[in-house]
Amino acid sequence: MAQSGPDFSVTEFLGALSDTVRPSTARPIVVRAGELETLPADQVHNPTTLSIAGRLPTATFEIFRQTIPPGESSDMQRHHHETVHYVIAGTGHSEVEDETGSWSTGDFVYTPPWTWHRHYNDSTEEPVEFLTIENSRLLGLLGVGRRQSAGLVTVEQARARFEEETT
Repeated sequence: MAQSGPDFSVTEFLGALSDTVRPSTARPIVVRAGELETLPADQVHNPTTLSIAGRLPTATFEIFRQTIPPGESSDMQRHHHETVHYVIAGTGHSEVEDETGSWSTGDFVYTPPWTWHRHYNDSTEEPVEFLTIENSRLLGLLGVGRRQSAGLVTVEQARARFEEETT
């Protein structure tokens, strides 16, 4: 059965689905905090630290631990994937397009696809720690993943910068 392309058949695909789901052999089932891989600073484009749980055998989503230093923020960015941040520790606020929402330890922050957004640490003394979950791997597998960073700017500045590039 073809997985895609001109020989792909929805009927064959649906017929191949089974009512029985076998347990996965994917391993490891546990990745320790010390095994997270910190992304190089030149790939992050902002003052935050992103560490990925890359050894987890996830096929459709990625998990990061994100740290925003006291008084700092992430960059203004948008991407095709959805993201949920669980606030492990700290207080701050997020700009998502024209909305601003405050959050603190235990809260969840949702970023819809292709929206300009930026997350701020409101503390001048303590870092913010996020558990960040995004479906970027799924979109990458489908060939539709895209990300843009405008740097440490406002929503209006990001819109203006990227509208100029597309006109």
